[in-house]
Amino acid sequence: MMNPLQFLQQTRAEVAKVVWPTRREVLLTTLMVFILSALAAAFFSLVDLGIRTGLTAIIGS
Repeated sequence: MMNPLQFLQQTRAEVAKVVWPTRREVLLTTLMVFILSALAAAFFSLVDLGIRTGLTAIIGS
């Protein structure tokens, strides 16, 4: 069993090795996520509209 103090020291040592992203990197990746989400939403909305229109034409006739 590991000593709690030893665990905390090892945890801090591992966290110190992490390379944290810069503010610019975070903003750019966040912006990319929003843009790609909007594009995906628009694409699936158009696909849904096409399927709905096609089914309405088939069932309505």
